[in-house]
Amino acid sequence: MLNAIVGINWGDEGKGRMVDLLAEQNEIVCRYQGGNNAGHTVVNHLGKFILNLLPSGILRPEVVNIMGNGMVIDMEHLVNEMKRLTDKGVSITPANLKISDKAIICMPFHVLQDAYEEERLGKNAYGSTRRGIAYVYGDKYMKKGIRMGDLFDREALAAKVESVMEFKNATVEGIYKKPALAAADMMKWLDTYGDILKPFVCDVSVYLEEACKAGKNIMFEAQLGALRDIDFGIYPFTSSSSTIAAYAPIGAGIPGHRLDKTLGIMKAYSTCVGAGPFTCEMFGPEADALREAGGEYGAATGRPRRVGGFDVVASRYGCRVQGADEIALTKLDVLSYMEKIPVCVAYEIDGERVDEFPTGARLDRAKPIYEYVDGWNCDVSGCRKPEDLPEKAREYVAYIEKMTDCKIKYVSVGAEREAYVTMF
Repeated sequence: MLNAIVGINWGDEGKGRMVDLLAEQNEIVCRYQGGNNAGHTVVNHLGKFILNLLPSGILRPEVVNIMGNGMVIDMEHLVNEMKRLTDKGVSITPANLKISDKAIICMPFHVLQDAYEEERLGKNAYGSTRRGIAYVYGDKYMKKGIRMGDLFDREALAAKVESVMEFKNATVEGIYKKPALAAADMMKWLDTYGDILKPFVCDVSVYLEEACKAGKNIMFEAQLGALRDIDFGIYPFTSSSSTIAAYAPIGAGIPGHRLDKTLGIMKAYSTCVGAGPFTCEMFGPEADALREAGGEYGAATGRPRRVGGFDVVASRYGCRVQGADEIALTKLDVLSYMEKIPVCVAYEIDGERVDEFPTGARLDRAKPIYEYVDGWNCDVSGCRKPEDLPEKAREYVAYIEKMTDCKIKYVSVGAEREAYVTMF
């Protein structure tokens, strides 16, 4: 059984807690795209964990975790992330963590280039996390990338680094007017962190193919959400990889296989980190109250998230492009303080009501059309069965289900692993 857990909106939907929960039903969990530019927050009996690169299944010792060829890996960040987890008692060995030899390495010069470009753009900056993601993916597609498998042939690696640095320094010195970067420094960095990670590197495609033949359950874990997808998101304010479920088998290493089920994750309200159009955005005290109630600060960056009511237009679009079979609705408990709950039911563009998610300049001109539905105004964090939920909370879930035309199977009522309700 091949299952994907993906974001329906702008990211930060709570995918990590759902992967951690449902990993129990799977022998293998795969990250198939992205780098350390987003975070998954997981709370369990060992404590609170923020995972940027590691698959969320790493917190279950019986699960094998795959970092696929579709990922871009900052090795220094990964080594430090692994240490933070092992210091808390999490076991990480080559038996339960496997890194694709085809995954691209996010180099220090990618991080620098990201920062230099954001500085150059000034007020027109993309709102990047400045972790080099766009530039490492750019190099991948310009065939100038360095892959994890390259670590095993140092002579060939050194020659490749020399060639790449000649190209990079032409940009660093010529466009950004910054000092040239030394190939020797890049090799030292590769040696330092590559030697630690080489035992984990293998051809994960072979491993996954054998797992499929054995009938094992495999879960694919996405980073960010549909609206940050390089093709279907709010371009150019997107990530630089495909966050769409259909890409999961490709980015993991088994492109000949197809998904059996896709679980989409969306919050009971809307959040967004970074720049770009966010039509449902709320401001002022109303926004401040929602942000504080939900603890809405980026897991990777600590940046305050932009917040808004549930966005029907964006969520319906996200469900469609993700091919979601079912939905997990997270953070329902956060709305418990509200007497009336805001829902963005449509957009207004140039004086007309719009129900389908627009792109380009039309999205920039979109204004939210809000309606308010009754809240339940009581704590739901202890609910574990549908009948435990207040009637108004059940009505809200049914309303969101109807508006997005996708069945809601799980409702999260807290950050802890067991704090959820299975609706059917």
